[in-house]
Amino acid sequence: MVVRMNAWVLRGVALGALVVVLRAVLGFAMVNWPTHGVWMRMFCLILLVGAVLCWGLLDGRSDRTAEPDPERGTDLTLRWLKAAVVAGLGSGLVSWIIDWLPKFDLGDNGILFELTASAAFIVLLVFVPALIGVGLGRILADRTRGKRAPAQTAV
Repeated sequence: MVVRMNAWVLRGVALGALVVVLRAVLGFAMVNWPTHGVWMRMFCLILLVGAVLCWGLLDGRSDRTAEPDPERGTDLTLRWLKAAVVAGLGSGLVSWIIDWLPKFDLGDNGILFELTASAAFIVLLVFVPALIGVGLGRILADRTRGKRAPAQTAV
């Protein structure tokens, strides 16, 4: 039980920290180069979704490698849902606190916005790509295992 809890806590805290860092860097960049906002936002979005997708892919692949039977694998849906909620709520709260510091411009959003709308957006940005990655990782692990298995010949 401790290993499972650590798995989603680690994912939630790491991805929440990534969101806060990306928001802080984006805030700094928007103050200094406001005409490039679209590209910077897209870069941050792609970076976050890419990190989540890769981590989900690794999870799905390692789970299928450890347990080839699909009925006996780990429930990665709940693991990633808990991690997404931690990342969303945690990043919203930390971003709201950091926004009070001088020289940090994270949008001047209120605590209610950060813990509802912003958190919900981050939850979706973590949960959906993670499950896509898990599915792709399991498919890749099945394909790799299928190539290594000896060919069955019909008699």
